[in-house]
Amino acid sequence: MTTTGRRALLVAGASAAAAALTGCTSDDAGPPRPSAAERAAAREAERVARAEAALRRRAVTASRTLLERYDATLAAHPALHARVAPLRASVAAHVRALGEDPRPTATPDGASAAPVTTAPPTGPAVPADPKAALRELAGAARTASAAHTAELLAAPPEYARLLASVAASGAAHAYLLTEGARA
Repeated sequence: MTTTGRRALLVAGASAAAAALTGCTSDDAGPPRPSAAERAAAREAERVARAEAALRRRAVTASRTLLERYDATLAAHPALHARVAPLRASVAAHVRALGEDPRPTATPDGASAAPVTTAPPTGPAVPADPKAALRELAGAARTASAAHTAELLAAPPEYARLLASVAASGAAHAYLLTEGARA
């Protein structure tokens, strides 16, 4: 359970306990009304939950965009498969870990479809030169890494650790796609 989830659970539990105690001591037959402090705590818990959900959407979007770039590069340059596919698999795992499952849905017969490695018709443009395509892919990895790093301070501790790990991986991918090939 995330820190925010625990906070929301604690606030809800405290509110319910306070309402129950208020109901036990109240003389009128109507339902107890939450106090101003309880209403403020509930609003704060809702605000925190919305902020965390937005942060998670941004993180998934950054990784999803990078995954689409990997797919487009692989579709445009199949000869790069041995070099790029393992990094693409890592990014797909990041998308899942950050909160979205990038695996394709099951086919009508119940079998799992294979991962799609072709770019969608509206996917990112990929340079015709493989070296330029790798440079652009490395740039996209750096961009995603920077986006994850920028979110660290706003993230709850568990998610911040995950974001830091994904950001570090993105930086390593950028190196492997450019400088690592020269070593």
